[in-house]
Amino acid sequence: MTRDPGAQPERTRLAWRRTTLSFALVVALAGRGVATAEGARGAGALLVATTALLWVAFLALAHHRIRTLTAHRQPPPAGATVPAATAVVAATALCAGALLAGPW
Repeated sequence: MTRDPGAQPERTRLAWRRTTLSFALVVALAGRGVATAEGARGAGALLVATTALLWVAFLALAHHRIRTLTAHRQPPPAGATVPAATAVVAATALCAGALLAGPW
């Protein structure tokens, strides 16, 4: 039994889209947490803004990969796409940790 060659790229494309939506939710919840915290300071807003910029960077990387997957013959991920996406997610985790640790 042969595998459908179109199924895997479609699942990968949907996974990138789900991840960008999850990332958007993280940014929204971080903003909500800072906005509703008593004594919210500028540092918390700066962390939320940084998280939003990281989301935009991840969105650009994901969009690039999704466009690549729509090509007739799908190449493997570019050398920097996956490591860059990993770095953006790790930086967002650091921002989230800082938001949870401090009284913003």
